Amino acid sequence: MGDPLAKAPRDHGGGLDAAARQFGGARGDWIDLSTGINPVPYPLPDLPADAWTALPDQAAQDALIRAARSFWNVPQGAAILATPGASAPIAQIPRLRPPGRAAIPGPTYNEHAAAFTAAGWQVTDSLGPDDAAQVAAQVVVHPNNPTGRIWTDDALTAPASALTIIDESFADVIPDHSLIATATRPGRLILKSFGKFWGLAGLRLGFVIGDPELIADLAERLGPWPVSGPALRIGTMALNDPTWADQTRARLNDDAQRLDRLMAQTGATLTGGTSLFRLYDHPAAQQLQTHLAQHHIWTRVFPWSDRALRLGLPAPADRPRVEQAIGAFA
Repeated sequence: MGDPLAKAPRDHGGGLDAAARQFGGARGDWIDLSTGINPVPYPLPDLPADAWTALPDQAAQDALIRAARSFWNVPQGAAILATPGASAPIAQIPRLRPPGRAAIPGPTYNEHAAAFTAAGWQVTDSLGPDDAAQVAAQVVVHPNNPTGRIWTDDALTAPASALTIIDESFADVIPDHSLIATATRPGRLILKSFGKFWGLAGLRLGFVIGDPELIADLAERLGPWPVSGPALRIGTMALNDPTWADQTRARLNDDAQRLDRLMAQTGATLTGGTSLFRLYDHPAAQQLQTHLAQHHIWTRVFPWSDRALRLGLPAPADRPRVEQAIGAFA
């Protein structure tokens, strides 16, 4: 009998184990296109032994913060906290302020609403001009997952005193649209995820940038040594490598357009996304997902639509198999 206290998992990408149970094959047989993770990750460097054996030292943490401040052009006056991925701070941020009303426009990444609800907030997915003054927190994912909506600062209509979270987990593909320049405003926190653009989700590295008072409180909640020694070293090297970032953005754009042309042959219409994932409208989205699953290729559908289908980009080595399977449906 299952754990009576266990909660049903929220809708996410991934879940290859469940897919394999339903459609067969071992996990290693599958191509996972259900996430928005760069399939060509940053190359892992050789690490000194003490990165694994010693507690992370302050010098390594300081080096990572300097690299992050430089890479994202973080303004002076905004604090930076390295975190174990983005999920850990997402769970804690709602507890930095007393509960109230939080506006989280959807559809979007559902961990934000879950975290605010768990902390006692009243969550709404719409924010009209008449009730903006009643909102104590606002969360936007920029660009949004899964729609790809790009937010502008003047579209954030919550009061200046509100706790404002801008989740830029996918923004490194469009750095010119980042709202990092606004990170000095009181109550504002900007999230960065290392796992998406750099393709190292298992490293569990993220950043929170913004209001120094809130950052200090969040640091207390996460405790000492929130980031592992290997993550500190690898993150510092990657953030100090802007050439790799520029080349990666160009490759992702080319690969995304290649996938769009392929999906168009099935009758799919591109409706949103980023160069890390594409959101399509398809009259037979569920059937197409099942067809690809029978070829051990996992994609993502959503409980709020029977026509939306999201695909991440295949790795170059996987591209022929994906093209053949999609072509067979067309």
